[in-house]
Amino acid sequence: MNITNCVLPNKQLFQHRILPALYILVFIVGLVANGWGLKSLLHNWKKLGDVNVFILNLGLADILYLLTLPFLVVYYLKGNVWIFGGVFCKVTRFCFNLNLYCSIGFLTCISVYRYLAIVHPMRVMGRITVSHSVIISAMVWILASVQSLPDMFFPKTSGKKSKCFDSTSQEYIEEYLKYSLGWTLTGFCIPFLITLGCYGHMICVLRRKRTVDKILKQRSLRLLFILILLFSVCYTPHYVLKNVSLYSRVLIKQKICSYWDSRVFSAHQIGRGLVCLNSALNPLVYLHVNEHITAQLRQLLQRVRSTFHQLF
Repeated sequence: MNITNCVLPNKQLFQHRILPALYILVFIVGLVANGWGLKSLLHNWKKLGDVNVFILNLGLADILYLLTLPFLVVYYLKGNVWIFGGVFCKVTRFCFNLNLYCSIGFLTCISVYRYLAIVHPMRVMGRITVSHSVIISAMVWILASVQSLPDMFFPKTSGKKSKCFDSTSQEYIEEYLKYSLGWTLTGFCIPFLITLGCYGHMICVLRRKRTVDKILKQRSLRLLFILILLFSVCYTPHYVLKNVSLYSRVLIKQKICSYWDSRVFSAHQIGRGLVCLNSALNPLVYLHVNEHITAQLRQLLQRVRSTFHQLF
């Protein structure tokens, strides 16, 4: 199809209305949930277990990204005009990528630790310590930073009405697509397969073993459900639709307009909205991994109920 026959997507609806509203909601919910979860962990620092180190780092990665959302809200409400400078645009996009890689990395680490504790409890007993978790967490941060760093070298702003691209300008779109495909393989596909393998084998073991505690079974299944929710709702649509959208932009640069271009743009915007939800949904992991936080939440809910009954 010729480039002149392209159907222009409705950018106003997604970028100027839906995304800002969603970012505001995620900022409020994510900041409160992660802040409360981190506070609970820090109050019990001496009891901090090996898995809880990953949860602590997961919360820090979420807060780092959440603090950039107010600037993106201003950007979209101003009609895609970036007023905070080119350097800070790159920093904002870097924080998004860093949060994404770290979130997937720490969720994978939690999955592997759960797998070892249930499938090979005798082999790992006393061998995995908090120090090991700290070292692994540092490696996740370093690897996530290395994966996100190349994105900083692509142009992020252009034009008189300065834009802040989540990818790059049209001039470098072919190179960015190659980078994005590589990052999808290493930052998403491999960790996802590891997580899937761990929980697949774990479920088989839990079904065979009758001696495993029922509460442990329920907690493992609930955590599996949360991880499926995160990967299927937040991460998978983002990576798939982002790469398809980049490919569509490559075709447009070659003066080729596909009939699905407008639909891909709309779907990609929905994917961008869904992926930011991970910072609001990640605190669900706290509740099913850390028993102390779950107990605190029950006490809080009981207080709210008693206060409600007293008032009404």
